Amino acid sequence: MAEEASAPRVVALAGGVGGAKLAHGLQAVVGDRLTVVVNTGDDLERHGLLVMPDHDTVMYTLAGLANREWGWGIEGETFAAAEMLARLGEPTWFRLGDRDLAVHIARTARLRSGLGLTEVCLGIQRALGVTATILPMSDDPVRTEVRTDDGWLEFQDYFVGRHQEPAVLEVRFRGAELAAAAPAVEGAIGAAETIVIAPSNPIVSIGPILAIDGIRGALAAARSTGTPIVAVSGIVGGKALKGPADRMLASLGHESSALGVARLLDGVATDFVIDRVDAKYASSIAALDLRVHVTDTVMTDDDARARLAAECLAFASPRSTASP
Repeated sequence: MAEEASAPRVVALAGGVGGAKLAHGLQAVVGDRLTVVVNTGDDLERHGLLVMPDHDTVMYTLAGLANREWGWGIEGETFAAAEMLARLGEPTWFRLGDRDLAVHIARTARLRSGLGLTEVCLGIQRALGVTATILPMSDDPVRTEVRTDDGWLEFQDYFVGRHQEPAVLEVRFRGAELAAAAPAVEGAIGAAETIVIAPSNPIVSIGPILAIDGIRGALAAARSTGTPIVAVSGIVGGKALKGPADRMLASLGHESSALGVARLLDGVATDFVIDRVDAKYASSIAALDLRVHVTDTVMTDDDARARLAAECLAFASPRSTASP
C-alpha cells in the first residue's frame, strides 16, 4: 500500500461487481485516501428492511468478505432465514443470506432511530474494517426503473426477479430530480486529485450517480480546474464481463462497445481506459477529446485489480500525451 502521506486523494464512482473490483484495487494502492461514491438506485425494501445491493457489494469487497464466485453476498454465507421465510409463505425471489440479513436489520433499525443514511453506512463500514470511505450517492431515495414490453419495472424485479431477460426500452431514475448529493460527496469530489469512473454499467450503475445535479455539478467544477476524471470501460470486446450492460446498451440504441461507453461519458470524463482487444477504438475515442490508455482491464485477481488501479492513477498524472 502506498504511504498515506504520498498517496493521492481519489474519488471513485462505482456500482456492482466491476466497480467493487476496481475500488478494491484502488484501496490497495491509496488506502484511506479513497472515497467511493456508490449507486443507490438499485436499493429496495425486502421483508421490511432496506437492502443496498451496490453499496453492500462494494463494502463486502473492500472488507475482504465478498463471495468471489457469486459476485455478490458474503463468502461462506448460509440461508437458514431465507428457508424459513419460504416455509412461512414469504416471497424469496430476492434471497438474503443470514449474515447479509444482519446488516440489513442493523441498517434499518439505525435509520428508524433517526440517523441519516450516510452516517449509518459509515458506521457499518467501520465495524467491518473497511479502510476506504464509501458514501451513498444520496441520502434521499432514488430508484432505477426500466421499461420493457411488460411496462415499467423496478430494477431488481428486472435484474433478479426476471433474470435480466426482458429487453430494456427505457430507463428512468425516480426521485433523482429532487435528490441532493449525500453529505460529504461534493466535498470529496472537490478535494480529489483524481476521479475514477469504475467499469460499472454506464446506464444503471453510473447513470443514477450522474443524475444527481449536485454530483454532476461537482464533477464539472473539478474538471474545469484540471482534475483528471478517468473512466474505465466495462465493455470488453463488445461484451459486458458481468451483467446486462451490453444488451442494455444495444436495446437503448447505443453501440455495445468501448466507444459506445465513451460516447455516454463524453463531457464528464477527461481520460478513458480500454482493454487491448478494443485498441481499434482508440483513435475514435480520442476524437471525442478524451485521452486514451490501452491496457489489460480484466481484473482476474487481486494483483490485477491493484495493477489496473495504479495504471489509472499513473495515467492521470502527470498530464502528458496519451498512450498509443
